[in-house]
Amino acid sequence: MSHYQHPSAIVDAGADIGESSKIWHFVHVCSGARIGKWVSLGQNVFIGNKVVIGDHCKIQNNVSVYDNVTLEEGVFCGPSMVFTNVYNPRALIERKNEYRNTLVCKGTTLGANCTVVCGVTIGNFAFIGAGAVVKKDVPSYALMVGVPARQIGWMSEFGEQLELPLYGEGETCCIHTNALYRLSGNAIVKLNN
Repeated sequence: MSHYQHPSAIVDAGADIGESSKIWHFVHVCSGARIGKWVSLGQNVFIGNKVVIGDHCKIQNNVSVYDNVTLEEGVFCGPSMVFTNVYNPRALIERKNEYRNTLVCKGTTLGANCTVVCGVTIGNFAFIGAGAVVKKDVPSYALMVGVPARQIGWMSEFGEQLELPLYGEGETCCIHTNALYRLSGNAIVKLNN
């Protein structure tokens, strides 16, 4: 076995687990899941059948990643954050054929206790604050807070707020990496490494 699995964890036959990943106490990974390299699944995590998790993701305690959720490389899921996959669930009505796809792009942070309502795309290196409720697509590098989540700024790939307005034109450097970011309209691009 090229990954670590705590004895209390259950990994169903057929699950694809990348090398050097760590599966901690009381985790359940379903048979159809695909998990990349160097992934950490904290205590009491559930991973559904139709889930893809990229390399270097960190999923903290008490997170359930349900069917039709894809996490690209380097996504951080804070403790007890929530994904959904049915928009209007009812216990008495079967809606498994109505699952909506959710895509969380590279480098994104999903803060503790936030909720991601199914059917959205969260752009690269976005930052969702603790307790926020995401109900619509999020631009790359956006800093989102509140219920429902609203954008209050922009974040660097390093994870620090950038000194830029929400809209307009401008450039700034990350004080930690010297990477240059340019705002044009309502979108940010990173200009250098």
